[in-house]
Amino acid sequence: MNLSELTTMTLSLEDHVAVVTICRPEARNALNRQAYAELEAVFRALQADEQVRCIILTGTDPAFCSGDDVKELMTGDASASHARLRAVRPSITPAAAAILDCDRPIIAAVNGAAVGWGMDLALMADFRIASDKAKFGELFVKRGLVSDVGGLTRLPHLVGPQKAAELLYTGDVIDAQEAMKIGLLLSYEPHDGLLTAAHTLARKIADNPPLAVRYLKEGLRRSFYGDYHDMGSWVSQTLGVLFQTEDHREGVASFLEKRPAEFKGQ
Repeated sequence: MNLSELTTMTLSLEDHVAVVTICRPEARNALNRQAYAELEAVFRALQADEQVRCIILTGTDPAFCSGDDVKELMTGDASASHARLRAVRPSITPAAAAILDCDRPIIAAVNGAAVGWGMDLALMADFRIASDKAKFGELFVKRGLVSDVGGLTRLPHLVGPQKAAELLYTGDVIDAQEAMKIGLLLSYEPHDGLLTAAHTLARKIADNPPLAVRYLKEGLRRSFYGDYHDMGSWVSQTLGVLFQTEDHREGVASFLEKRPAEFKGQ
């Protein structure tokens, strides 16, 4: 993919700090197929660029990332669900793999809603700095689905297994103050100061010996998070089952029709 032709995000690099900004504000930065492909391509390119020492990931206001573009990716009819099922690969989500394989520190500057895969995206970063307008929610259960690697491996380490279970099982949305209280965030800032805080941290990291920082990140991953590819394969196989359920179709349909869902366990 030619990174000069990005349509769903922007990429800049200055003084060894890369800034990736998701730019679909009309969809609250929800990810469609193109956005997922571009996210993977951007992080693969950043991993290959020796000039990059730290990465800031953010969104165009008013959101960080509101997860999947439901209208495009998860429409409620059976034929669309079968099409999505055929697209499931027996491996980790490619965009998630590109982010987790990246050995440069990643700072998620969460400027608004980070829900569904958007929350997983923030969880895959090394740091989360949020504005006072940020909100977080693992909404997968509301669509009859399971979280991706971020929610299932990173969230329990950050907030503990009991709190992670509550967020995953209920799909509750929490604000930045609560996220800070439970250990999800490094800090939360006034909205206008968010990127300044992210750049300050990025600059401290980028000024250190880059090879040592990269090995430190790999060491922390090995000691703390384990093999995310195995979990990614399990998620993909599980989604292959759940995409066929009536509850999944009802969860999507109720969201699109703005009504309460009625789940039947089928």
